[in-house]
Amino acid sequence: MRKMKLPLYDMLLSQAEAEKNKAFLTIDLLSNHPAGIGDHSTSDFYDNANEALESLASADDKIETLKRYFDVHGEEYPIRR
Repeated sequence: MRKMKLPLYDMLLSQAEAEKNKAFLTIDLLSNHPAGIGDHSTSDFYDNANEALESLASADDKIETLKRYFDVHGEEYPIRR
């Protein structure tokens, strides 16, 4: 396992989780509210669905990679608000 400082790990994990949530939201919108998408062709619809799936797979891969290869170390840090 490689070592990574907690702030960097948290940032990378948060970004991947945000990408995953965005992909789920897009897939939900496409499958449950297609009328809200507007003037898109069938090809656009399929392209958007495929892009969302690719984003979901990529985000999952990033999350799994972080958990598999990196050991978080360092002290806790205060979260700025």
